[in-house]
Amino acid sequence: MRNPEGEEAFEVFPNISFYWTNNPMVLMTFPIGSLYFGNEVRPPAGAQQVLREIVVPRHRGRVQGLRIVHEESLPDLPNQVRAASPAAPDGITSADGAKIRIQYRSGDKTIEEEIFGVVEVTRVVMPVFMGMMENIFWVADYLFSFRALTGQLDSLSDLFQAMVRSVRLNPQWYNRYMQVSQYLIQNQIQQIQHVGQISRIISQTSDQISDMIMDSYYQRQQTMDRLSTSFSQAIRGVDGYYDPVEPREVELPGGYERAWTNSLGEYILSNDPNFDPNVGSNLNWQPLQRQE
Repeated sequence: MRNPEGEEAFEVFPNISFYWTNNPMVLMTFPIGSLYFGNEVRPPAGAQQVLREIVVPRHRGRVQGLRIVHEESLPDLPNQVRAASPAAPDGITSADGAKIRIQYRSGDKTIEEEIFGVVEVTRVVMPVFMGMMENIFWVADYLFSFRALTGQLDSLSDLFQAMVRSVRLNPQWYNRYMQVSQYLIQNQIQQIQHVGQISRIISQTSDQISDMIMDSYYQRQQTMDRLSTSFSQAIRGVDGYYDPVEPREVELPGGYERAWTNSLGEYILSNDPNFDPNVGSNLNWQPLQRQE
């Protein structure tokens, strides 16, 4: 959003998702700078460092005469921006905020720009055979900036703050975005020859959020939950079973083809296809069903 008759502008940058771990095998396969399931592999850093070393070079690296004028930690920024976003994700371990002011040339004019950002970190620690494995998912989000001619930025601070606090996600826009995205995927974007056709597609989509879109969301969430459970069990060396006696789901040591339980809550595991714990036993052993 900018003033067409001046240099004043408010800009929002895309979030940047990162991943890090203390597992050397993972880091050998996915070195720093590579992508791990869509997340850039990089050790977590504070908000000031992220703005200085990642955000500014990526978004303002080509401007002339770039220099950093000021850096400042903003510990209250995460709570301030979340107040405008009630749907903030759960499970965040820590959050850090900061701003950085830069100065550069634009033609014959000197521009000052203040860039804000929040770094949110989620740490997941899991036991493995050799100790504890830590997975760190962190994101640089709420990235936005204000810019104006040098000397005018501070006087426009109240206006810019009102603009950023007024940002709201429109559910109808999101619904149309999902519908158009599905259309483009199904019909291949190369087949759309001009912008007018996309405009007609947008105008034809329904304002009502369909049950199909919601069902797709819930199904995808369930799939992600199952993948997360499978990943957790794999690194901990266990398999999931359904216990018909309790009844409940249980986790037992992995690597076995068959498992049984009895009314005392005892378990037997074996890879012998001819083994039957009921032979020679006065207990009723029931087979467990492996959870996929």
